[in-house]
Amino acid sequence: METTKNFETPEEAKLHFLDYWRIIRVRKAVVLAVFLLVTITTALVTFILPPTFASTARISIQRDVTDIQSVNLGQGSSQSYSAYDFAFWIQTEFEKIQSKMILYPVITNLELNVKWGEKYKEGALRMDTTYSMLKGKIDIIQSPRTSLLEIKAYSDDASEAAAIANQIADVYRQSRTNLWSEMSTRGLEALNIELVSQTTAITNLQKHVENLKTQLGISDVEIQQGMSVATVESEALRKQDAVRIEARAEYEKLNTTYTQLTNYTRVEIKRSILTVTPDQLLALLLQQLSVEEGRLAQMTNSFSLDHPDVKGVRGTIGALNNQVDEKVDGIMRGLKVNLDAKKAQVDTMTLERDLAKTNDIANAIARAPYVQMKRELEQLLLIRDKLKSRILEEKVQAAIPKNGIVQFIDRAEPELRPVKPKKILNIMLGVVVGLAMGVGVAFFIEYLDTSVKTIDDVERAMQAAVLGVIPQNVGYLISEGADSPHAEAYRVLRTNILFALKDPKLNTITAVSAGAGEGKSTTIFNLATVFAQNGSRVIIVDSDLRRPSLHKILKVSNSVGLTNYLLKQNTLEEVIQTTPLATFDFLPSGKLPSSSMGVLSSAQMKELIRDLKRRYDYVFFDSPPIMGVSDASILASEVDAVMQVVQYRRYPQPMTIRAKQMIEKVGGNLLGIVLNNISMASDENYYYYSSGYYYDDEKNEEAESGKSSSKKRPAKDDSDLEAKS
Repeated sequence: METTKNFETPEEAKLHFLDYWRIIRVRKAVVLAVFLLVTITTALVTFILPPTFASTARISIQRDVTDIQSVNLGQGSSQSYSAYDFAFWIQTEFEKIQSKMILYPVITNLELNVKWGEKYKEGALRMDTTYSMLKGKIDIIQSPRTSLLEIKAYSDDASEAAAIANQIADVYRQSRTNLWSEMSTRGLEALNIELVSQTTAITNLQKHVENLKTQLGISDVEIQQGMSVATVESEALRKQDAVRIEARAEYEKLNTTYTQLTNYTRVEIKRSILTVTPDQLLALLLQQLSVEEGRLAQMTNSFSLDHPDVKGVRGTIGALNNQVDEKVDGIMRGLKVNLDAKKAQVDTMTLERDLAKTNDIANAIARAPYVQMKRELEQLLLIRDKLKSRILEEKVQAAIPKNGIVQFIDRAEPELRPVKPKKILNIMLGVVVGLAMGVGVAFFIEYLDTSVKTIDDVERAMQAAVLGVIPQNVGYLISEGADSPHAEAYRVLRTNILFALKDPKLNTITAVSAGAGEGKSTTIFNLATVFAQNGSRVIIVDSDLRRPSLHKILKVSNSVGLTNYLLKQNTLEEVIQTTPLATFDFLPSGKLPSSSMGVLSSAQMKELIRDLKRRYDYVFFDSPPIMGVSDASILASEVDAVMQVVQYRRYPQPMTIRAKQMIEKVGGNLLGIVLNNISMASDENYYYYSSGYYYDDEKNEEAESGKSSSKKRPAKDDSDLEAKS
């Protein structure tokens, strides 16, 4: 036999737009209540609020550069500013306009302390209180990419709003002008004081310079030539040092030449000396020597060394060599003499340079105070000239009017229509916000609601099939008849139960629920009625011993029933009662004495179930909630099949799941879940589970055929299905 444990949970699908729409329809009362509350509140507040008028004064502001700079004197006061600096300056002016420096005079000029005190019936207000109120009634706005400012004031009096805006602009302009004048005056005073100080310092320094000039014997020629540290001696020293360096270079050149020649051999000296000191006689001797050596070489090829001609040439060569040696020695001695003379000259010039340098240093040290004071005097004179130029410039600027730093573009005028409250806009916003809040509250409540809402909730959370969906406000089919508009829902439930049972021997069924009030008794009673209307012999047993209710539906006595039989006080035939349906019998619960607790778990109860299975086609048992009483668990374990009734949006899912787990724990055969009390009107997900489609279709067919009698239910199909099962 298959149980719910083999049921496969469908994959969880993503929320569709229709799912959101379903939530809104289900919670439409909440949405409507919040919507009306917000909308009505917004409308009331809008019409209660007093009208507020706004007036705007437009002014143009410019940066002033009248503050006296302490550096770069004489460079002019014009400055360039980047867009970044200008933005910061504009923001600073915003804050200044809203500061106490500007608003306090506005309050005083317009006597707002007294006026607003009388308006609010509080007497004369404090200045800080009025300032806070006034600051909340003004807005400062910059026109994009311009230096234009809009000063907007709000008040319930249009004239007062215009007066406040204009007064703020006037006070701000006067403040800027006064500030510029004060800064210019203070700057000129500071410059004049500095000028006097510089003039005094120059006079004193000039006296010191003249005294030093006389003491050091500095001539006017030196002063006219611009002599400062450089003196006549130092200039002569530089020239003398240049001559010494040149002589030193010549000495080094001669010394190098002479040293190289002394290191050569006699032959090398003869070959290279003419390049150092050209000499015509030596050149002629060397030329003759070369000629004679050539003749000797030719003659030795033809004659012997003893030949008279050879001897004569050799003698000539020897004489020439002697003359060349004497000449070379003379030149070398001359180089040595020149080298010694040049060295003596360099030494002498070095001594003279050292002496002159010593004298020059002494003169420079002696004249240093004079040079330093003269430089300081020149700097003071330059600063005094710049101060005079700047003072003259500032005096001219101070004489020029500066009204352009703040200029009125548009003065504020009283408006004819208030700007607040904007009734239409406020109401529209109230409608939008109310609708949004209503939907939000509905979704929030839906989020907090963990009860069973859809078939998907059942199949996903409980992993059990849904046998049937029962609509709201169903009646009792035994009194409404087979043509009741709600009967089709129970016929669908009956069909699904027959498919789930499959074995005709399994004919004892009970309905359980997690808590009270989920419609379990109504469901089991109407289900038994449908089976009986279909021709099956049925009995329903009211086994809810603590709170029996089925006898009230049938309007019969509950004085004798199940408990009397189980306690062996009456026979089965004595406790079974009939109903208006011939195939439908009823066994009431009977009175429950305190001594009969736990009678459902007795052997007599099991014997009763077996006896009823033999006598009837189907046996139905009503039961108490399984979470509160053990009787439901006992019944679930004894009967052939159990269906769990879950009321739509009543109990949390964990409670419903716990009830299912208890059924399975006692070994009950859970066929599936019955969703009860579904609102077909508010939840379109269950529209096609209702009986309206079939019922309306039957009425349409009757109208078309012209029959006046109601069409009978085709019970044959259900009987065939029952026989097959």
